[in-house]
Amino acid sequence: MVAGVALVPNWSAGAAVTDDPTVDAATRATFQRLADAVFTDRTDALVDGKSAQGNGHHQLTSGFSGKVRLSGTQSHQETSALSELRGRKSRLAKLGEKYSAGSTSIKLDATQVKGRRATVDVTESTTLTYAKPQGNEPRTTGFQAHHELTFKADRSGNWQLTGIRDTDDGYLAVNQVAAPAAVAAPRTAADDGPPEAPRSSTSWPASAKPKNFSATGYDYKAMAAYAQKYWSHYNPAYPDFNGEAAGGDCTNFVSQSLKAGGWKHVPGYTSDFHKWFGTADIQSDSFVGVNEFSWFALSSKRVTSLANVYQLDVGDVLQMDFNKDGSKDHSMIVTSRSPQGVPYVTYHSTNTYNRSVASIIASYPNAAYYAYRT
Repeated sequence: MVAGVALVPNWSAGAAVTDDPTVDAATRATFQRLADAVFTDRTDALVDGKSAQGNGHHQLTSGFSGKVRLSGTQSHQETSALSELRGRKSRLAKLGEKYSAGSTSIKLDATQVKGRRATVDVTESTTLTYAKPQGNEPRTTGFQAHHELTFKADRSGNWQLTGIRDTDDGYLAVNQVAAPAAVAAPRTAADDGPPEAPRSSTSWPASAKPKNFSATGYDYKAMAAYAQKYWSHYNPAYPDFNGEAAGGDCTNFVSQSLKAGGWKHVPGYTSDFHKWFGTADIQSDSFVGVNEFSWFALSSKRVTSLANVYQLDVGDVLQMDFNKDGSKDHSMIVTSRSPQGVPYVTYHSTNTYNRSVASIIASYPNAAYYAYRT
C-alpha cells in the first residue's frame, strides 16, 4: 500500500482513466518508464564504474522527449540531485564504502487525472551491491520507497514531469535528497523527568566496546532475523503506522524486533513512559514513539548509551535527531556488523535493510545521533 496517498475508487495502474482519454495504457507505461529512468539515474550516481544497466552513468532521462518528458525545471532539479548524490558517493568512499552495482525498478501503483494534470503513484525497489565485502558482512543493501509524480499536459497533449514527492515518513533512502521531516516533540508534564540520552560521536574509527551476547539473556540473532524478515513485508500481527502520523512505523518496528529477541511487556497506561507493550490492539507510547522509547529504555536500564555509533553491534538501537532540535526523529536496529567495525541497520519507514551506519552519516552529516547498547 502506498503511504499517505488517497486513491480514487476504481482508478489504478491497470484501470482506464475515464475523465481524460489522452492518458491511455501506452502513456501510463511511458510514465512508468520515465519514473524508472529518474530513480535509476539517482541510484547510478552512487555506483562506481558502469551501472547494472551498462550505461556508464549516461542519464537515462535524457532519452525522453516529445509525448512524455521532464520539464525544464525538473531537469535542473534532477541535475542538482545527481550532483548531490555524487558528493555523497565521495563521502562514502572516504569512509571505506563503495557500491559495485545498483539495480532499480519501478512499479506503477495508481494514476489519477484531473484536466491536464496527472498524479502518478509508484513504488521504487532498489538494491545496491557492496564492493568487496569481507567476512560475514552484508553483500547488498536495499529499500522500498514510495513516490508521487506530477505530470502536466500542454495544449498538444504532451506530458511533462513537473514534480516528485517522496511519500514515506523519514526520507531515509540512500538515493533520496529531500530533507527529512522532523517529529514533533511529545508533551510531558514538568515533573515527569524523562531521562536525556547523551549524543554519540560519529568519528571513525571508534574505541572498542565489545558486546557480551550472553550477559542479558536476550537473543540478539532473533532480533536481527525478525528485522530482516519483516523489513518490507510488515507483520500483520501489529498495526502499520507508516504514513499514519509524524514519525511513521520506525519505532514500532524496532520494538517488535526487540520483543522477538526477548524484551518483555511492562503493562500499564499507554502514556506512561515507564511502561512498554505492543499488540495488534494496543501499544504504549514507548513502543511506537521515538522519544518515548528512549525514555523507557534508559529509565528501565534495558539499554545503556554508547559513546560512538561505530560501537553498535547486532540488536543495538540507533536513533537520529535530523535538525538537532532536541527531539529524536527516527529509530533503527542493527542487524549486522562488519569485521572492520561498521554496523548495518534495518528500519521502516522507508523500508530498508542492511544499510551501513557510514552511509547514514554520509547522507545526514549534520544530524545528532544516539546509540544504545541493548
